Amino acid sequence: MKPFTYERAHSPAEAAAAAARTEGAKFIAGGTNLLDLMKLEIETPMHLIDVNGLALDTIETTPEGGLRIGALVRNTALAADERVRRDYGLLSRALLAGASGQLRNKATTAGNLLQRTRCPYFYDTNQPCNKRQPGSGCAAIGGFSRPLAVIGASDACIATHPSDMAVAMRALDATVETVRSDGTTRGIAIADFHRLPGDTPDIETTLVPGELITAVTLPKPVGGKHIYRKVRDRASYAFALVSVGAIVQRDGTGRVALGGVAHRPWRVEAAEAEMPRGAKAVTGRLLAEARPTQENAFKLPLVERTLGAVLAEAKG
Repeated sequence: MKPFTYERAHSPAEAAAAAARTEGAKFIAGGTNLLDLMKLEIETPMHLIDVNGLALDTIETTPEGGLRIGALVRNTALAADERVRRDYGLLSRALLAGASGQLRNKATTAGNLLQRTRCPYFYDTNQPCNKRQPGSGCAAIGGFSRPLAVIGASDACIATHPSDMAVAMRALDATVETVRSDGTTRGIAIADFHRLPGDTPDIETTLVPGELITAVTLPKPVGGKHIYRKVRDRASYAFALVSVGAIVQRDGTGRVALGGVAHRPWRVEAAEAEMPRGAKAVTGRLLAEARPTQENAFKLPLVERTLGAVLAEAKG
């Protein structure tokens, strides 16, 4: 691990300003992803800004009837919150499907959204990776691609986003609240938060340098049956080959988002009009532009079968 300097921020605006003026600065809270990457020298921040003392760890009801989740709320606390379990069951189920109990005790809401890919070539510093070292190439293309993206990828990157929580947030139409280095704030729709790789897979979100996530806001509950189903190589502590997060109403309409198939949580709102017709129709629209490799083409029928199981469960 390379040497770095450290400071504790006393306000969100102060943290954002410190990150903007210090080259190579990173925010740290739970550190469940960042510290691992630092040990491997994939991330080499020159300066760490500790945001744990910023009092962003509460869950509050909004005037519109939704929830405002502080950026530092730990995954365990969020999954267990009575309001989340009652009104946003999809989010609670997705959180409990991720990582281990020990990691959920440390991992934060903002950090979960910002965690980096688990592509094996990203973690292997002996291999070229455009996400780790822009312009070096993508070893996954033509290499081992079984767990990687089947849609939304590019000639520069076929990595997937690993977050279970983000899939639920996408289905729930969450908004990410931030503060920038000049003290201004903004809200970013979760649909616009994560970027597709294009020619710049190293730029993973629409955050600007120094911008700090302060909260994630959920709109008023939509009701319906909330289901999260994750298919993985082993029963726990594994990332999704395919995951399906769905909210299904009594008339068969609803929402669906996928994990494990793209560089970001994958949702195509136009495909949701097909939900009363069944999983095959929805999957056809969701993955209409899929470009799987020979090794991960199995994900397409796996999405259809998993979504079919979700819809069957929703019908009781």
